[in-house]
Amino acid sequence: MGIWESFRVALETLRAHKLRSLLTMLGVIFGVMAVVVMVAMIEGARASVVQEFEKLGSDVIIVAFDPTERIRREERGGTVEGLQMSDLEAIRALPELRVVTAERGLGQKEVVYQGEKLSVTVTGVGEDYLTVRALNIAQGRFFEPYEFETGEKVAVLGYETAQKLFGKQDPIGKDILLDGTQVRVIGVLEKRGRTFGENQDEVVYIPLTAALKRWAGDEQLSVILAMPHSREQTPQALDAIWETLMRLHNNQPDFRVDTLESILNAISRVISMFGVLLGGIAGLALLVGGIGIMNIMLVSVTERTREIGLRKAVGAQKWHILVQFLIESATLATIGGLIGMALGWGFGEAIEWLTRQSEAFGENGLNFYFPIWAGIGAFLFSASVGVVFGLYPAWRAANLDPIVALRYE
Repeated sequence: MGIWESFRVALETLRAHKLRSLLTMLGVIFGVMAVVVMVAMIEGARASVVQEFEKLGSDVIIVAFDPTERIRREERGGTVEGLQMSDLEAIRALPELRVVTAERGLGQKEVVYQGEKLSVTVTGVGEDYLTVRALNIAQGRFFEPYEFETGEKVAVLGYETAQKLFGKQDPIGKDILLDGTQVRVIGVLEKRGRTFGENQDEVVYIPLTAALKRWAGDEQLSVILAMPHSREQTPQALDAIWETLMRLHNNQPDFRVDTLESILNAISRVISMFGVLLGGIAGLALLVGGIGIMNIMLVSVTERTREIGLRKAVGAQKWHILVQFLIESATLATIGGLIGMALGWGFGEAIEWLTRQSEAFGENGLNFYFPIWAGIGAFLFSASVGVVFGLYPAWRAANLDPIVALRYE
């Protein structure tokens, strides 16, 4: 009996016992479905994180004050209170960097235009901020150098801020009240969407010097952002920034200097660990399904003992019987795997649609991404479950004594 003939006989056997075959496949179906959903959710989360970081630029170096060092700093008797403008100027002078800028967050402020009030995130930004953050101007312009130097009362609005305040009016040149201070609008940014759950379009940017002098009243910065001349120079740039901070702050390591790429890699490793854990849990269902296949194949061997004896009596070899039962168990598992993949895909799409409708996880919801390699892997794995768990029943059938088998009632 050839392979195709064995496959045809296997399908006929499954068709003859439809309910038993379906119940046997349930373990594989739910196991593969769980694996598909877990893999798709993990890969979707990974793709979402990568997409968010690509918006910010993977070669951007982030310099920030580390508040967790406060207790240890007090024990050492240190006096570092955060990043200052002097730090920005010193880092800007480093030859390893081509772009250096900074920002100072002012939190939520009220913006008013002709009676229309809006609460938005206000941030003071330095020169080259558009380059580092990969932002584009849709209308008007960005801040000029003299506006940074003098701390002019001008602002660049996020896309949604401009839409909500001005509607179809041209906002360029209009005056708004920002936290009670009159500010002139000189530009509007292109629509950006959400980044890590925060709306990047409901913002107002003002010159960094204006934020410090007119609103904050100090020289403290929230974060310094820098870009090396090339990605290959990133390690040297990181070392140069760290050495500069240590020199300026008496070797007190109260700062974090890192790249978005290394942060992305760390997050990806955590996501991968969760993926392995969840995949292992989902794999237990496949194990249960495999045991079910082994059980039903052992029952099948018992039911077909006389058939096996007859086939051996007319010349069938051990490997013929072995292959026949392996094909039957593999077919059972493979069909169950295909059904499980289809159900898993549908379940994942339903989750993505529901989370988008509820907006509980942002406007994009939980992303569902099932790569081709995962589909091929799920198919092969489900087939291998049938082979592995069908091996013992097949071996038992192949080693039946034909004389004993023919006498079996």
